[in-house]
Amino acid sequence: MNARACLGIRSLRARRERGMALITSLLLLLIITILALGMFRGFGSQEKIAGNLREKARAVHAAESAQQYAEWWLTQGSNAAGGTVSCAAPVLNANLGQGQICNQTLPNAVGLTQQPITNVPLPWPLGVTYTPPNMNVTPPNASLTVNVSNEPYFAQPGFYIADLGIGADGAGEAYQIDAYGYGGASTTVAIVESTYEVAQGVVNRGGL
Repeated sequence: MNARACLGIRSLRARRERGMALITSLLLLLIITILALGMFRGFGSQEKIAGNLREKARAVHAAESAQQYAEWWLTQGSNAAGGTVSCAAPVLNANLGQGQICNQTLPNAVGLTQQPITNVPLPWPLGVTYTPPNMNVTPPNASLTVNVSNEPYFAQPGFYIADLGIGADGAGEAYQIDAYGYGGASTTVAIVESTYEVAQGVVNRGGL
């Protein structure tokens, strides 16, 4: 084999090696690109999940604020002793000092007899609204200005108090308190419920 033939074989091998290196580099680049796209997509999903959880927590906090106010209201003055009423529209405003105790549960009052409270359309047509101190509620159709330290809620929370009669222990009157609250959008809402007992006057617990 002469020198020219040897040079030709070496040149062909070099071109083949460079070609394989190029193909390998392109495959590695493709794999890295796919992995990067998957990571970015995963980050986006995680951010959405985190955002949804955060808004749900805000909705629960708003609902619990209304619920706790309703429980507090029952213990003030003669509110619990004032008796029940057949609740009807319009909705009252606790921030104006208004409140009421209804003689039937909310589902029964709106014609959804024996159905769960979650079946009642929101916002509830009966009951009382309550805006906690420093809560920023976005007015309908208003331009949204985000304040990171006090992000707006979609709407003010509300609650409904129903008299359930004498408590199981006979020590007072039992009340069912249902409350709802929104997060930053109408699609983020939470409903909470509690049973609260208020002692009426002097209770005889036995003894001397």
